[in-house]
Amino acid sequence: MADENNNGSNNPRNNQSSLFKRLTRLFSGPIVDYDRPSVVKTNRRDIKKYTFTSSTGREFKKKEYYNPFGDLSNSTLLQRNKQLRYTDFEQMEYMPEIASAIDIYADEITTSTAFNPLVNIDCQNREIKDILDTMLYNVLNVEANLFGWARSMCKYGDYYLYLDIDDTMGITNAIPLPVREIERIEGTDPTNPNYVQYFWQSAEGQKGVTFENWQVSHFRVLGNDKYVPYGTSVLEPSRRIWRQLTLLEDAMMAYRIVRSPERRVFYIDVGNIAAEDVEQYIEQVKTQMKRNQLVNEDSGRVDLRYNAMSVDEDYYIPVRGATNNTRIETLAGGQFTGDIDDVNYLRDKLFSALKVPKAYLAQSDAQEDKTTLSQKDIRFARTIQRLQRVVIAELEKVCIIHLYTLGYRDNDLLSFKLSLNNPSKIAELQELEHLRLKFDVAGTATDGYFSKQWVYRNIFKIAEEEVERIQIEQFSDALHGAAIEEAGTVPEGGEGGDLGGDLGGDDLGGEDLGGEELPAEDDDALLAEPEPGQRDDYMRVKSPKWRQGARRRSYLSAGGSNLASSSQRNLFKGWSDGMGPLSRGTVGEAKQSEEEIIFETQNHIKRLIEQLGQKDESQA
Repeated sequence: MADENNNGSNNPRNNQSSLFKRLTRLFSGPIVDYDRPSVVKTNRRDIKKYTFTSSTGREFKKKEYYNPFGDLSNSTLLQRNKQLRYTDFEQMEYMPEIASAIDIYADEITTSTAFNPLVNIDCQNREIKDILDTMLYNVLNVEANLFGWARSMCKYGDYYLYLDIDDTMGITNAIPLPVREIERIEGTDPTNPNYVQYFWQSAEGQKGVTFENWQVSHFRVLGNDKYVPYGTSVLEPSRRIWRQLTLLEDAMMAYRIVRSPERRVFYIDVGNIAAEDVEQYIEQVKTQMKRNQLVNEDSGRVDLRYNAMSVDEDYYIPVRGATNNTRIETLAGGQFTGDIDDVNYLRDKLFSALKVPKAYLAQSDAQEDKTTLSQKDIRFARTIQRLQRVVIAELEKVCIIHLYTLGYRDNDLLSFKLSLNNPSKIAELQELEHLRLKFDVAGTATDGYFSKQWVYRNIFKIAEEEVERIQIEQFSDALHGAAIEEAGTVPEGGEGGDLGGDLGGDDLGGEDLGGEELPAEDDDALLAEPEPGQRDDYMRVKSPKWRQGARRRSYLSAGGSNLASSSQRNLFKGWSDGMGPLSRGTVGEAKQSEEEIIFETQNHIKRLIEQLGQKDESQA
């Protein structure tokens, strides 16, 4: 028994398990991450300001608020009204315009592209994001199922999904429940107004099954208090118009069938027949004209069969006392068979109630310009976004249940946000145009008129905390941009020098060819400026090239302060000092290093000074 109790302690199907009780307690109220405000000193008067002191207030708080559906008669009438509404909605779907409108609603709610998935998951925690992505797209398969869920929700105003939950794998399946047979139960717990249960009437052999709030996902379109706690269908405003339009279309069809055919008027001359015998004579004429006498060969009996060429609604009128009275005239049919203005009037009201533009239903008489259609598209997109929020709310509830079952707690349950795509590209373009105008005005306002803080508060309507966050992000972006600019800066004249350095270091095994300068270009005055009288064509160097050429980059690279390029000479130190040819198996005569040149120059200067000193002594 101990093992069985341990195995069933986390079974969500066992109402005595700890997981069942914890989920029930979690979803017995709103799941809100309350921001804890700073401690503010208050007095006793502020604390007691919102407490009930009278018996009337306490009665209202306990009875009227916590138990709004306690009356049995109200519950019975509500269930009856709900069944009648659902019957009307099912009958309304037989009208092509209404069926197409529901499909359009579902299509717009679940729109997606190759670059924008159906459900977008915004979460900083990569692990939680991957878990939710797997649950939505692989377990629930929202790409195939969300269209049907959204369509049924728009049709009935309510839709129920039973969540099959495993204690180790979370949600494993979502099973649709019949909309007609599910009852939402609220107000049964006088101590908790948010406690919700669901009752399936015809389950378990007509006994019924009760589900907790976390076991059922209830998609409901709220907006009409008349049907609370149930949702309101998008077809609800068009129920009366649908009845009128159906009745008018039936009357129009009956009129066309009865009054459209042409009639024949038979004028029968009765001569001197007595008045009491005229009716019998007319019936005899009608029988002769409309019936054919056929003799049955087997029995010999006379069979009077109906002549299909005659019309039952023809008129027979007896006349007398004039010449050529017997004649047949044609009576024209109904004159108003092509007049359907009243039908169009009700159909336009039906489209207004459905909130779907005519152009969406490919109506031939929908003569609208682009401006009018775009405005209607934006208004219809707002309606779709309201329905998308209903879908997102229930999907987030499903995700919270999944994360809680897998062991996530506290802030991790609310660390994500789901969203659906905007159904209207025109609305996005309008919003971008609005932002562009705001940016233009903000750029003009800061030119000597207002501060940036004023622009943030009055033009963009941004709070102080958001402004501080934006400034911190701008500072980070500036540091990042400066680092990128410093790393990607190419020194002046670096293209030709780098080419020469690569050629000299990699291919020839020596120093930079492009950066090789004469010793006379050194800054040292003793080397750069010769003695008077030795050279007449000497010109002083004004801008030494070695300061910005390949030699400078070579020095900086050797010192470790700069990496000029990704050549082998810079990546492998010593490559240009003879290691390159040595690695290829060839050894050539290496040139003198810079240090040897400096030493030789220093010795040459010393000898020159000694010679000058000896010359002065000899002259003395």
